[in-house]
Amino acid sequence: MDTPNLAATLIEAIRRTSEIEIASYPTDDEPLKPTVVFAQKDLVAHDLTAKHRAAIEALKPLQRTGRAVLTDLDSVISWTNRFKGADTVLFGQILPEPKLTAIIDYHGHGAPVTDALSGDPTANYGRHRATYNFPVSEQWKRWNAIDGKALDKDTFGEFLEENFADFLDPTPALLGQDTTNAEPWEIRMIEVAAKLQGRFGQYAALNNLSREFKAHEVGYIEVKTNRDTGEQKVQFLTEHRDADGQPLTLPNLFMIAIPVFEEGAHYRLAARFRYRKAGSDIKFIVSLHNPDVALRDAAREAMTAAQAATEVPLLMGTPEIGNSSS
Repeated sequence: MDTPNLAATLIEAIRRTSEIEIASYPTDDEPLKPTVVFAQKDLVAHDLTAKHRAAIEALKPLQRTGRAVLTDLDSVISWTNRFKGADTVLFGQILPEPKLTAIIDYHGHGAPVTDALSGDPTANYGRHRATYNFPVSEQWKRWNAIDGKALDKDTFGEFLEENFADFLDPTPALLGQDTTNAEPWEIRMIEVAAKLQGRFGQYAALNNLSREFKAHEVGYIEVKTNRDTGEQKVQFLTEHRDADGQPLTLPNLFMIAIPVFEEGAHYRLAARFRYRKAGSDIKFIVSLHNPDVALRDAAREAMTAAQAATEVPLLMGTPEIGNSSS
């Protein structure tokens, strides 16, 4: 009987214990197949899938992912045009806050495909996207801050002077002089004035009111008699007059032009003006006419411009895939 070569036996033992058996490995046909090996030392299966994928993506990702937060509309357009493909979609939202979301890898067009082996080739996760939360302009913030609030004469006057650049004086058409060639926005303002039973005033007149306006309250009794029944109705009325004793006739509308969003187009807005006598003091109240409509129209216009510049579908609502917080 031959004596075994101890050196050869040792080498063979080392070889066996150092060998591994590959049980599963990604291929071109199955790139997501797990990486599983058996080590002869302990005959335990080791799942190296995560480490294998991490090694593959160490220098370059397998898929584009991430969310860009953009700060102006032009950037949304440029970003979308840089990455867009056949599956790119824009999602617009107006309430509760205007927002535009671009999803580069949205679900593909067409009916879904159900295949247990290969899955749906048009399905995507929507992981590459950008959002733009429309920032309202400083002018919009200032005017909405005083909307409907009673301001004393000094506060109102200071506000007028600080924001004089926002005012638009009424055109001849708005003053009722000539409406033959009135532009669409002038016709719209004329309709607003008719609806509110008011007339437009100039900035200079408003500014002068804030400095010199005084209202004198005059009271009198009005008696009305029903000639059929002889019944009388007595009513005590008050009327505000100017310093000369004449009834006050003040413009109750004025017009401003301000951007709704930062770096956005200017929108013409009608504002109602009224005053209230509080004892010896006068309070001025400014109320913007339909500011919510202006905000909605400005957002819609911006979203439509983005859709035209990117030539991708625009859907109004919230996407059903991807990061729900974006």
